[in-house]
Amino acid sequence: MSNGKDIYKAKCQNCHGENGEGLGQLAPPLTDSVFLKTNKNRLACFIKNGANESLMIHGKEYKEKMPAFPELADIDVAQVMVYITNSFGNKQGFVPYSQVSKHLQNCK
Repeated sequence: MSNGKDIYKAKCQNCHGENGEGLGQLAPPLTDSVFLKTNKNRLACFIKNGANESLMIHGKEYKEKMPAFPELADIDVAQVMVYITNSFGNKQGFVPYSQVSKHLQNCK
Protein backbone atom coordinates (compact mmCIF):
# COMPACT_ATOMS: atom_id res chain seq x y z
CA MET A 1 0.00 0.00 0.00
CA SER A 2 2.66 2.54 0.98
CA ASN A 3 4.76 2.05 -2.17
CA GLY A 4 1.57 2.18 -4.25
CA LYS A 5 0.63 5.45 -2.54
CA ASP A 6 4.09 6.91 -3.26
CA ILE A 7 3.83 5.98 -6.95
CA TYR A 8 0.27 7.33 -7.07
CA LYS A 9 1.43 10.65 -5.59
CA ALA A 10 4.29 10.90 -8.10
CA LYS A 11 2.50 9.75 -11.27
CA CYS A 12 -1.29 9.88 -10.84
CA GLN A 13 -2.27 12.47 -8.27
CA ASN A 14 -1.81 15.52 -10.54
CA CYS A 15 -4.74 14.37 -12.68
CA HIS A 16 -6.79 12.05 -10.48
CA GLY A 17 -6.45 14.17 -7.32
CA GLU A 18 -5.20 13.65 -3.81
CA ASN A 19 -8.48 12.01 -2.82
CA GLY A 20 -9.20 10.33 -6.16
CA GLU A 21 -11.73 13.03 -7.04
CA GLY A 22 -10.56 13.45 -10.64
CA LEU A 23 -10.02 16.68 -12.55
CA GLY A 24 -13.22 18.04 -14.08
CA GLN A 25 -13.84 16.62 -17.55
CA LEU A 26 -10.14 15.83 -18.02
CA ALA A 27 -9.45 12.96 -15.60
CA PRO A 28 -12.08 10.65 -14.15
CA PRO A 29 -12.47 10.10 -10.43
CA LEU A 30 -11.19 6.88 -8.87
CA THR A 31 -14.08 6.78 -6.44
CA ASP A 32 -16.40 4.65 -8.58
CA SER A 33 -15.91 1.20 -7.06
CA VAL A 34 -18.32 -0.35 -9.60
CA PHE A 35 -16.19 0.84 -12.53
CA LEU A 36 -12.99 -0.29 -10.81
CA LYS A 37 -14.44 -3.70 -9.96
CA THR A 38 -15.95 -4.21 -13.43
CA ASN A 39 -12.69 -3.21 -15.14
CA LYS A 40 -10.23 -4.73 -12.68
CA ASN A 41 -8.62 -6.85 -15.41
CA ARG A 42 -8.03 -3.67 -17.51
CA LEU A 43 -6.64 -1.40 -14.78
CA ALA A 44 -3.07 -2.66 -15.16
CA CYS A 45 -3.22 -1.91 -18.89
CA PHE A 46 -4.58 1.60 -18.23
CA ILE A 47 -1.77 2.31 -15.75
CA LYS A 48 1.10 0.92 -17.83
CA ASN A 49 -0.10 1.72 -21.37
CA GLY A 50 -2.40 4.68 -20.81
CA ALA A 51 -5.93 4.90 -22.17
CA ASN A 52 -7.13 6.35 -25.44
CA GLU A 53 -10.79 5.50 -25.28
CA SER A 54 -13.95 7.05 -23.93
CA LEU A 55 -14.75 5.93 -20.39
CA MET A 56 -18.13 6.27 -18.68
CA ILE A 57 -17.71 6.84 -14.93
CA HIS A 58 -20.41 8.05 -12.52
CA GLY A 59 -22.61 8.69 -15.57
CA LYS A 60 -20.08 11.11 -17.12
CA GLU A 61 -18.07 10.48 -20.25
CA TYR A 62 -14.32 11.08 -20.15
CA LYS A 63 -12.61 11.35 -23.54
CA GLU A 64 -9.16 12.70 -22.66
CA LYS A 65 -6.20 10.44 -23.29
CA MET A 66 -4.46 9.07 -20.21
CA PRO A 67 -0.66 9.01 -20.48
CA ALA A 68 1.25 5.73 -20.35
CA PHE A 69 3.79 4.88 -17.68
CA PRO A 70 5.87 2.20 -19.44
CA GLU A 71 8.73 2.71 -16.98
CA LEU A 72 6.70 1.11 -14.19
CA ALA A 73 7.63 -2.50 -13.44
CA ASP A 74 4.78 -5.00 -13.12
CA ILE A 75 5.20 -5.02 -9.34
CA ASP A 76 4.85 -1.21 -9.28
CA VAL A 77 1.64 -1.44 -11.32
CA ALA A 78 0.32 -4.05 -8.88
CA GLN A 79 1.12 -1.81 -5.91
CA VAL A 80 -0.62 1.18 -7.50
CA MET A 81 -3.65 -1.02 -8.17
CA VAL A 82 -3.74 -2.18 -4.55
CA TYR A 83 -3.60 1.45 -3.42
CA ILE A 84 -6.30 2.68 -5.83
CA THR A 85 -8.69 -0.22 -5.29
CA ASN A 86 -8.41 0.14 -1.49
CA SER A 87 -8.52 3.93 -1.20
CA PHE A 88 -11.05 6.66 -1.97
CA GLY A 89 -13.90 4.58 -0.52
CA ASN A 90 -12.88 1.41 -2.40
CA LYS A 91 -12.29 -1.82 -0.51
CA GLN A 92 -11.41 -4.49 -3.04
CA GLY A 93 -8.57 -6.32 -1.33
CA PHE A 94 -5.21 -7.55 -2.51
CA VAL A 95 -4.18 -7.63 -6.18
CA PRO A 96 -1.70 -10.48 -6.78
CA TYR A 97 1.41 -9.51 -8.73
CA SER A 98 1.07 -12.67 -10.87
CA GLN A 99 -2.44 -11.62 -11.90
CA VAL A 100 -1.21 -8.15 -12.90
CA SER A 101 1.57 -9.67 -15.02
CA LYS A 102 -0.99 -11.86 -16.77
CA HIS A 103 -3.31 -8.92 -17.41
CA LEU A 104 -0.42 -6.89 -18.84
CA GLN A 105 0.35 -9.68 -21.31
CA ASN A 106 -3.23 -9.48 -22.55
CA CYS A 107 -3.45 -5.71 -23.08
CA LYS A 108 -5.03 -4.68 -26.37
